Amino acid sequence: MSLPNNQQRQLHQPVLYHEVLYALQPRSMGRYVDATVGAGGHAWGILKASSPDGRLLGFDLDPAALQIAQQRLSNFDKRVILVQASYTCLSEQLQRLGWNAVEGIVADLGVSSMQLDTPERGFSIYADGPLDMRFDPHQKQPVAELVNSLPEEQLANLIWKYGEEKMSRKIAHAIVQARPLATTKQLAEVIAKAAGGKRGHIHPATRTFQALRIAVNNELETLEQFLPQAIKALAPRARLAVISFHSLEDRIVKQFFKQESRNCICPPRQPLCTCQHKASILLLTNQAITPTATEIQVNPRARSARLRIVEKLEMA
Repeated sequence: MSLPNNQQRQLHQPVLYHEVLYALQPRSMGRYVDATVGAGGHAWGILKASSPDGRLLGFDLDPAALQIAQQRLSNFDKRVILVQASYTCLSEQLQRLGWNAVEGIVADLGVSSMQLDTPERGFSIYADGPLDMRFDPHQKQPVAELVNSLPEEQLANLIWKYGEEKMSRKIAHAIVQARPLATTKQLAEVIAKAAGGKRGHIHPATRTFQALRIAVNNELETLEQFLPQAIKALAPRARLAVISFHSLEDRIVKQFFKQESRNCICPPRQPLCTCQHKASILLLTNQAITPTATEIQVNPRARSARLRIVEKLEMA
């Protein structure tokens, strides 16, 4: 069975594809993890580069994405294992497979192009879809429940915390006054009116939509749970590559990598070390890797991508 035309168009090369493959350096007999497999772009590259015997475990909460990935990766047969689950289940799944360690992990965070391009998923500002935004459509709470039920102050705090939106209070007040809201188009129009129109190339509802999506999917909390598991799962000299798309994600990744690459995490003014913390990773990117101008031209959604890479130390 072939993919519908709209899904075929969505199977473009994933963000920072060559940079991820260069970082992980897949090889035959290696075991790899794609923590956010999506349509399978990075996974395909890893499996191809690790032929003939490399294996890959892929996670995604979205059953539609997994169906596409399953078809895209079908030629690799038993070399690929796909699981509908959060990447917070990494340790559990590795134990179930009997994989003591892996040679590389990639996590491409945030919403995918195929989710944005599917109006009924409710992620897009520009389409008219239901207020959903769930990565896993079977989880209990769509974003409509937050939009239509949160008290104004809590809604404003959420928009500020997860969207870093300076007009959060004004936007929250406008949303509360316009409730009940049923579609993404309605919500985007309310926000745009409250925020005073377009800001350069960015839609005025962008930060609010980001905040609501992060909240309904617990994205930052799950990232904080995943990172320690990922480091623990790496074999010596194996690598973890994380792509983030906004400052909140990138800050969590950057700070965690910085902490785990140091032998002491005591307060700077403390004269003697008492923490007994030992570095477990080596930072390979002091500055995040960003897409080239050519990649951004081909895929404008790549413009905010930030790639950070670490390597597991031999004695960790």
